[in-house]
Amino acid sequence: MCARLEPIEKPNGLKMRLVYWMMRRKFGRVVTPLQVVFARVPGLLGCTRKLQKFHENGIHLDEELTLMVGTVVSERNGCGYCVDFVQSEAIRKNLGMEKFNALSTYQTNTQFTEAERAALAYAEEITCNKNVSDATFEALHAHFSEREIVELTWVTAFQTYTNLINTSLEIESDGLCAIATGNSADERTVANSTHE
Repeated sequence: MCARLEPIEKPNGLKMRLVYWMMRRKFGRVVTPLQVVFARVPGLLGCTRKLQKFHENGIHLDEELTLMVGTVVSERNGCGYCVDFVQSEAIRKNLGMEKFNALSTYQTNTQFTEAERAALAYAEEITCNKNVSDATFEALHAHFSEREIVELTWVTAFQTYTNLINTSLEIESDGLCAIATGNSADERTVANSTHE
């Protein structure tokens, strides 16, 4: 793991130390964005947390679709940290990884519904072009309500926001998928040490 700024292992302030403890408990480690970004500018934590809470509780889209959109957007933006984070959420929620592993072929793969294809194409086109064609929008509108379209747009924008922070500071994957699946002995050791 490397980043343009050295991760802060021991933060100042009781509140930030508590946040580090909660991260270790939830993810098995303190995530790098917390150590690089929020430890330096703690005020960002509150506003980002509000956005995350809305993302978790205010979005009514299918959870699997929301996470697939997050993965596609993160892949197109080149954010390895976010791909790992989003897919680790899918693992923790027991969603299965078949579709996530097939996202590169979503346009033709029969595992995906027409609605999923339309949503993923919409998110991908926004990410790559910062706009969408009328044809892409109409395909989306055939499957989703106006509220759902706004939610898909917001999910794409929020994921891009986190991608830009991480890619600019060269924050890479934290191995959260490995922790979530328990595939790595080193990661299990980290996770277990948080409970001691």
